[in-house]
Amino acid sequence: MSSTYVIGDIHGYCSRLQSLLRDAALIDDDDHWSGGDATLCFIGDYFDRGPDGVGVVDLIMRLEKEASAAGGRVYGLLGNHEVFILAARRFQGKYDNFYSDWLTYGGQRDDMARLTDAHVAWLERCPAMLQLENRLLIHSDAMFYVNYGTTVETVNKTIANILQSDSPLEWARLSDAFIERFTFQNRSRIGVKSGGTERARSLLLTFGGKQIIHGHTPIAVMTGKNPHTVNDALVYAKGLCVDVDGGLYQGGPGFVYELPEL
Repeated sequence: MSSTYVIGDIHGYCSRLQSLLRDAALIDDDDHWSGGDATLCFIGDYFDRGPDGVGVVDLIMRLEKEASAAGGRVYGLLGNHEVFILAARRFQGKYDNFYSDWLTYGGQRDDMARLTDAHVAWLERCPAMLQLENRLLIHSDAMFYVNYGTTVETVNKTIANILQSDSPLEWARLSDAFIERFTFQNRSRIGVKSGGTERARSLLLTFGGKQIIHGHTPIAVMTGKNPHTVNDALVYAKGLCVDVDGGLYQGGPGFVYELPEL
């Protein structure tokens, strides 16, 4: 049986991504796919805070084709920072609050200048949810997905339609929804009640799967650890959730997570 790997939020740190993929033997020294029939999923947030979000997307787009030719698979999920940059680009000069919000969240003007129609078309096709190896892969540790449908297919279709629309209201609602986090933690936080395990179980019952894999919230933020010490995924909520955001933009070393058998 081939291996399945997941990597969390990259946030424009393309050179670090390349190093991590080489170390995992998924790309070679020339940055071409060397993972054979393996599956690799990027959990979203390719842009902002770091210097080269477009370079990250270029690499994923190319690896997607190379892996397919070799019998493998590469997927890229939609993260909130993809929604931010797409909204900023679509509504620039019409509703510039999207552009200013994108800059506030770490948007890099050089990425906007280099973003092409081909990049946009690929990003608009990125699924918001994915089922792999009896896992439910999502970007955000959040429940908002249920507001867009009760099946993976419906959620992906509904959000894809929003990304094709010119409704600033729908884009704003999606952007705001994507910011939700800490939803599956069991400890109480400001604005977040306990009962995270129950919410995780509810999401799995709705969409299927035995475990949620997500990014969005850096593990160091979840645990209070020094980001420089985070080098593996965080399994929590009685094993129902796995956080794979290694905090690259915080200076963390990052990691590629191989899904173990459930």
